[in-house]
Amino acid sequence: MKKVILIVIGIFVVIQFFTIDKTNPTSDPQQDFIAITNPPVEIGSMIKSSCYDCHSYHTKYPWYSNVAPVSWLLKSHVNDGRNHLNFSIWPDYKEAKKEHKVNECIEVINSGEMPMKGYVMLHSEAELSDAQRNQLVGWLESIKDSL
Repeated sequence: MKKVILIVIGIFVVIQFFTIDKTNPTSDPQQDFIAITNPPVEIGSMIKSSCYDCHSYHTKYPWYSNVAPVSWLLKSHVNDGRNHLNFSIWPDYKEAKKEHKVNECIEVINSGEMPMKGYVMLHSEAELSDAQRNQLVGWLESIKDSL
C-alpha cells in the first residue's frame, strides 16, 4: 500500500511539469461583442461575468489552473468554449452565423445549461437569477434584427 501511495504522489508531481498555455490571444477591443452591440451596462456586466472566461480572449485563469490535471480540463473547456462562440472575434462571423450564435445563446441561457453549473460553483459572480436570465434573453432577442 505504501508503494502505491508513493507511486501516485510521484505521478502527481511529474504531471505538474506539463503546464497549460494561459496566454490570451491579443484582440482589438473595438471588435468585441460588447463594443459592437453596446448593451446596457447591466447586460454587459452579466455577459462579462458569466460568459467571457470561456467565450472570449479575456480568460482569467484562477489559482487552480496551475494544478494538473485540473488545469488540463480547464484549458479544454476554454478551448471548446472559444471554438463554439468567441465574443472577441464577433465581426469575423457572417451575419447568418451571428444570428445562429445569438439563438444558441438564448437557448442555453433559457435551459440553464449556461453558464455551466461547475463554473458557477467556483465563480458565484457568474450565477444568473431567473430575472437576470429573462433580462439577458430579452436583450438578445432585441438585437437579432440588427445583426
